[in-house]
Amino acid sequence: MASSHSSSPVPRGGRDGIYHKERDPSPPRCRPIRSLPDVCPKEPTGEGRGLCDGPSVVAEHDRWTVYSSKVNLPAALNDPRLAKRESDFFTKTWGLDFAETEVMPSFYLPNITREHFAPYLQETAQRERIHERCKTICPNKDDVDLTVCLHILNLQIFMKPEFALEDPATFNAVLPWSHFNSAGGKSSRDGASSKLLQEKLSHYLDVVEVSIARQISLRSEAFFHAMSSQHELQDRLQETQRAVAVLRGRTAAIDRVMCQGPLQAVRTALTRNNCVKLHNKMKLMAAVHQTQPTVQLLLSTSEFVGALELISTTKEVLQQELQGIHSFRHLGSQLCELEKLIDKMMVEDFSMYARSDLNRSLKDEPQVLEKERLESLVFGLLRQRKLDFLDIYSDEMILAAKAIVTQCVAESVLHIEEIDTEVVTKLADQMRVMTFPQWFELLKNVFESFLLFLQRIKATLNVIKNVVLEVLASNQKNRLLEEAGARALDAEASHGPSVLQGEAELAYLTHEGLFISDALNEAQQQQQQQQQQQVQDQSSVMGSRIQQSRAEAASSDSTCGTSETSFSREQSFIVFLFFRSGENMMPSELELNRVINNIQELLYSASDVSHDRCVKVLTARAKDGSLERLSSAEFVCLSQAVEGFVRDTEELCGRRSVSLRGALQSQANRFVHRFHEERKTKLSLLLDNERWKQAEVPAEFQDLVNSIADGRISLPERKIPGPEDRKPTDFLLINGQKYAVVGTVLLLIRIFLEYCQCVNDIPSIATDMLTRLSDLLKHFNSRSCQLVLGAGALQVVGLKTITTKNLALASRCLQLVVHYIPVIRAHFEAKLQPKQFSVLRHFDHITKDYNDHIAEISAKLVAIMDSLFEKVLSKYEVKAPMPSPCFRNVCKQMAKMHEAISELLPEEQTQMLFLRINAGFKMHLKRQLARLGVVNDGGPQNGLVVVDVAFYTENIQALRSLERLDLNMAEIWEQKR
Repeated sequence: MASSHSSSPVPRGGRDGIYHKERDPSPPRCRPIRSLPDVCPKEPTGEGRGLCDGPSVVAEHDRWTVYSSKVNLPAALNDPRLAKRESDFFTKTWGLDFAETEVMPSFYLPNITREHFAPYLQETAQRERIHERCKTICPNKDDVDLTVCLHILNLQIFMKPEFALEDPATFNAVLPWSHFNSAGGKSSRDGASSKLLQEKLSHYLDVVEVSIARQISLRSEAFFHAMSSQHELQDRLQETQRAVAVLRGRTAAIDRVMCQGPLQAVRTALTRNNCVKLHNKMKLMAAVHQTQPTVQLLLSTSEFVGALELISTTKEVLQQELQGIHSFRHLGSQLCELEKLIDKMMVEDFSMYARSDLNRSLKDEPQVLEKERLESLVFGLLRQRKLDFLDIYSDEMILAAKAIVTQCVAESVLHIEEIDTEVVTKLADQMRVMTFPQWFELLKNVFESFLLFLQRIKATLNVIKNVVLEVLASNQKNRLLEEAGARALDAEASHGPSVLQGEAELAYLTHEGLFISDALNEAQQQQQQQQQQQVQDQSSVMGSRIQQSRAEAASSDSTCGTSETSFSREQSFIVFLFFRSGENMMPSELELNRVINNIQELLYSASDVSHDRCVKVLTARAKDGSLERLSSAEFVCLSQAVEGFVRDTEELCGRRSVSLRGALQSQANRFVHRFHEERKTKLSLLLDNERWKQAEVPAEFQDLVNSIADGRISLPERKIPGPEDRKPTDFLLINGQKYAVVGTVLLLIRIFLEYCQCVNDIPSIATDMLTRLSDLLKHFNSRSCQLVLGAGALQVVGLKTITTKNLALASRCLQLVVHYIPVIRAHFEAKLQPKQFSVLRHFDHITKDYNDHIAEISAKLVAIMDSLFEKVLSKYEVKAPMPSPCFRNVCKQMAKMHEAISELLPEEQTQMLFLRINAGFKMHLKRQLARLGVVNDGGPQNGLVVVDVAFYTENIQALRSLERLDLNMAEIWEQKR
């Protein structure tokens, strides 16, 4: 049947049962896929396409190899991305020298000649001739494309779901018989080719049948063994069926004789137990059914804690004992809504309680209103974790504080006929219309009201704090009990298995034929029964609790017709602990400690709010500057009242509030500024009107300086003048020294005593007052210097001239101020904090300025005499009569000078001043004698000069306090040449 053509493929079986095409030992070549030449030999007929163009169902295509690649090495090396095309890949990579290098032939490769290919060429010569002949017979133009298209078409046919080879259309598509029919008719050669194809297919079918028969023959023993095993299996199944029938009969007899009766007894016992459980459930359902009316009764008596605990217990019963009961399917949601309603009721009730407690009268009322009601509300709010209830109290507290001020102002205005409330409607305007005594009385009433207000808040917060502390102590106690119970359970669990095993061994020993596993099961069943009994007891206790709560609520409702609670605090707390079924609802210890801290912060906030409202009263009065215009005594009263209130609130609340003190400090600064400006202006007016003449010293000023000397730096009380009052003196006596002063300096002493008195009364303004007092002393020094040394008094007061007496009096006044500067410094230093001592340096600067001014006045007195000496001695002539008129004039002016200053300055200063004046006189006399040519030669002129000098010395030493003055006039002579 097979063709004798040498190139026809012969199928051969492989190891895996798959037939492989016999491969040509010659190297593979890249050639197009085509039909086998022996299937469709083609004679040259002149047609463009023949039978060889169609697909072959017998031929097998060559597998793809690396030689089938369409990309060659030159194409890969021809890189279009290069900017400059290189000649060779190797020269581009390894350089130009690489191509010129001669490569030595390998010693391991033989020289290949044409003789090595002779066997291959001889083997493929015949195939090549056939191939060349076929190329001439069948043109191969577009062979590859047509073959690929036909194969794709056949593949689509085979992949169709309705593929059936018995279908003529499918068969003709797979086997294109039309190729064997020419267009003009059927020739003899086409018929021969068709028969040849049929014979080839028949041959394939025979090969398949032979292979199948061979496989069956190889496995015939297994087939016969399976058939014999099937008969043996049927026999065993029949024996098993008969054994099962016998076993079923015996089991039925055992069930009928031994099991039905005992099982009936067990069923009856279970039925009875179920009936008992059902009865208990019904009683529990009846108790749960009364929950809502009981809650309503408890709420009518404000028993929020009892109502919440009843709801919690009922919800627990519903979840544990009555779960799945259809009649109670909505009760859980109703209880949740009822619990939310109770939460709102408690919050509203607490808000009403806070409002009524804080807004009631502050006098003749108990500090805590309805203590039991407050404790019950706090217990309920804590149980529901409504820990923000203190915010409600805080808001009500702020509103109540505002109302206190309004009420105090209204009560004060009611007793003042001068204020028409219909015209002056605003509180601030009403307070500004009041006189200071009226307003000060109002402020004291406000302070007193706020103290009572803070005492009430503190008492209420203490009650709340005690409740929180009780809950905290209860939580700690329960936690300790739970830990002890957990340790006991762990110990019991560690001994439990041994106990069960011991019971099982005992049961095995005492019951013959009883297995250990059965004994263990019985012990476990007994334990489960005990647990069930405990659950039943617990459910009955829950039911009794619900009934008891309902009864208590009914009794309380019948005996109490008001909304006041009928339980005492201890009973409420016991109920709170007893009904505590929802442990997770209770706040933790951390949260309770936070609530305690918030209570303390609320007390601090109450103190701050009270101070803030008092600040409003203070600033409302000070808006038009009325507080700045207060007298020192009035402002001191105000400061003392504020300090007293601040001190009382600090003791009561333990909080140092700074708002009221800050407002007082601000007002104090304004008061100090106004106080200082008034006194500075007053001092300026006094200085502008001062004629710099010695003033008489009233007795009150002498008493004033005497009190300063005794250490009392304050203003004495004013005395009513009487007939026995002392007369004024010419000098101010201080520590045995006389001070001739002007009237301005006396008032200056009183002014700086007023500064010191303010510091005594208001210590907080010590620094500011010290700065202002320093400014006042500097102003006195600078202004007095302008008026006296600068001769400003000539234009301001109208003095004709500034005399030496004016200068000496100004110097003595400055010395008096310098005397009191250390006293003032010590007084202020006692009022300052150590960190504020740096401001005391102002006194050092002031002392230096005053001493410089005193020195300038002394220098001015000396300069006056120097100018006089220069004018008089320039006309001096050494001639008779003696003493000369020049010296007489000098002595006269010296006597006037001494007369002017001796009563004003102390002796030491007078002596020092005249020593300086004498030195100036000697200098001018020496200069004049040198100009006249008079020397100490014992001549007539020398004698005349000696007489004049003796006259000068005698007159100077004749003055009071200058008797022992050493003039040393011998220095006036020039040495003889």
